[in-house]
Amino acid sequence: LFPESITTEQQSLVLVKRLLAISMSCITYMRGLFPESSYGTRYLDDLCLKILREDKSCLGSLQIVKWIQGCFDALEKQYVSGFFHFFNRVSFTEMYQFKFKYKKKVPQMDISSNHREFVAGLCSKDVKQASRLLLRTLYLLMQDLGPLPNDITLSMKLLYYNDVTPKDYQPPGFKEDGSPGDMLFAGDPVNLRVGSVSTDFHLMKVRVTAEKKRVRKVYSNLIQKNGPTEISHQGLDCEEEEEEENTEINLLNLAFSQEEVVGPEKKRKVSEPEKLPLNGRK
Repeated sequence: LFPESITTEQQSLVLVKRLLAISMSCITYMRGLFPESSYGTRYLDDLCLKILREDKSCLGSLQIVKWIQGCFDALEKQYVSGFFHFFNRVSFTEMYQFKFKYKKKVPQMDISSNHREFVAGLCSKDVKQASRLLLRTLYLLMQDLGPLPNDITLSMKLLYYNDVTPKDYQPPGFKEDGSPGDMLFAGDPVNLRVGSVSTDFHLMKVRVTAEKKRVRKVYSNLIQKNGPTEISHQGLDCEEEEEEENTEINLLNLAFSQEEVVGPEKKRKVSEPEKLPLNGRK
């Protein structure tokens, strides 16, 4: 599933793409969106993964695959900052947030040595372990979410880094976002930190927002407090804040609070595909 070694930018990009594809496959499978025929089976240690494939008998799964491929294009160009996956009716009932950051690898010097030698960056083994943990946590969380309403629609949004993204850029399958700036979340939402994976070239971080009543178990170690009931496009793409974790890696702050909403002059470019009704899901 993962590259043998993750020491180059291309290997890191392959890892991030696969993590995104596997995560999206997990979400759609565990939420019962498409039939079994739309998935292939792979194994990660003892974890059985269902991977979305182009099933011509299921137009919905074909559409999702095209959306993911569109995100791949933006990842390759290092334009996309966030990938947001929503289940909504009049208001949003679940949201899956994938945030991306691109790094410029700078060789580090081993100052404890008398010789000037460059030391390696993040270990491939540790990166793979973080990837396994992220997927395992996502699967466990999906198993404990209550069922979705029947009359829901699936939608996605891509957010970009304005300073590098051409104004007329749209990845395949996407168009300029035409929805209102504010998106009302249904009920009492709870934000769950699923995990993050960091290489020498990329950072990917995943969070889930769902109605509190449908989170069957209390994931106290995952909960982000003070979640919002209303989210704006600017809030989705809030300014980066540095936060230190045990790995001493600066991560994107994905907290969505109204106090963090930036002015209209800084509003991020947003793309969306056509919405996908899911009334006939399995």
